[in-house]
Amino acid sequence: MNNLNIPGFGKITINHAVFDFNGTLARDGRLLSGIADEINALSKTVTCHVITADTFGQVENALEGISTTLHIISEKEQARQKLAYIQALGAHHTLCAGNGSNDRLMLKAARIGIAVLGHEGLATGALMTADLVVKDIFDLFGLFHSQERLVATLRS
Repeated sequence: MNNLNIPGFGKITINHAVFDFNGTLARDGRLLSGIADEINALSKTVTCHVITADTFGQVENALEGISTTLHIISEKEQARQKLAYIQALGAHHTLCAGNGSNDRLMLKAARIGIAVLGHEGLATGALMTADLVVKDIFDLFGLFHSQERLVATLRS
């Protein structure tokens, strides 16, 4: 998914995919079934990252053997920490996915910000700053499998 030309949205190059963990890739600290395969497949085309405050203390075990870079943030100013992380990567070349209020700044700053509606729900702050919303994380991975879906949704 590195290079896309989306009418009205522009030419984009995505080098990084940054995912929130709890509520996006995991439920109650446990990685959703099938996510490991999706991340490992995606990591062949972009660098995958997981950023989290690790609320349940299980992220390291959950991501063991998965092709992703893990970044654990502190409890304070989580939204700003997530924003700083993607800015350091190069926000203009980053796709971000999340569901929480602490994801809103990274979703807004990313070249493509995707809000994920999952079992925990979707914070309105994340919803209002995202470029698009998917009903679950597997629909997001579907956008990588069929990039025409992403183009069709974001074009103007």
